[in-house]
Amino acid sequence: MQALWMLLASFAFACMGVCIKLSLGKFSIGEIVFFRSSLGWVLMQGFVALRGLDLRTPYFKAQVGRAAVGLIGMTTFFAAISLLPLATAITLQYTAPLFMGLVLAFWFHEPIPPRAALMLILGFVGIILLLQPTLGRDDWIGAAVGLGAGVLATLALLNVRRLGQLGEPEWRTVYYFSAIGSLVGVVWVAVSGGFHAMNVRDTALLLGVGGFGTIGQVAMTTALKHGKALLVANLSYATVVFGSIFGLLLWGESMPAVAWTGMALIVASGMVMTALSRTAPAEAD
Repeated sequence: MQALWMLLASFAFACMGVCIKLSLGKFSIGEIVFFRSSLGWVLMQGFVALRGLDLRTPYFKAQVGRAAVGLIGMTTFFAAISLLPLATAITLQYTAPLFMGLVLAFWFHEPIPPRAALMLILGFVGIILLLQPTLGRDDWIGAAVGLGAGVLATLALLNVRRLGQLGEPEWRTVYYFSAIGSLVGVVWVAVSGGFHAMNVRDTALLLGVGGFGTIGQVAMTTALKHGKALLVANLSYATVVFGSIFGLLLWGESMPAVAWTGMALIVASGMVMTALSRTAPAEAD
């Protein structure tokens, strides 16, 4: 079930990426952050009201910290996109699973089985082959920003994992992330000139950003709470696979043989990691 939750999250985040790509030409990053968060907050508020749930938490500081890291990471990734070719920015963002393995091993002193580490590396090689990133001589600032986005994504995942370990329900973590993101987004838009006018297509795209983002957030949070961090990290590579398929179908982007090879490596690493998790749980923990 953990693998299915994370695959759902990856698919939803890829759909959100399509909506963001179609929106960035007209809307500012602040607007996208607001709509990414606000629809999730409305949906979660409705869920809380219907179920009569209690929003009080003994871990409010941890919730704020998780939201802050996630929002800064999101903004950093958008900045990397503006400084680098898209494929390069995405590749650097997806160094997060590798950083997660290092943090778990050296900071939390959790053993990383060799086969699990190999699958993480294999999946990242697949990302490189699929996206074929390029880095120019003068792109070092953008590269540093992109790596920063990868580090922040790692910290966000670990914060979500920690909240799950503390017993925080998934809905509460998503609620606070969405509520704080909405507040940050509306302040950002207010100080940067206000909202742009929207037509029906724009509204649909921004609803897609918020809706798919919320689905992805709930699914990822569930996967992290009930499963193994390295399996979740490895399966997050699937977002790039789904995104590449959307690029092929929607924009006619080319997929040379080396890209298909990379996609096969990503899929294979995810399948092996899932099998390790089922047959020998300690191997993928």
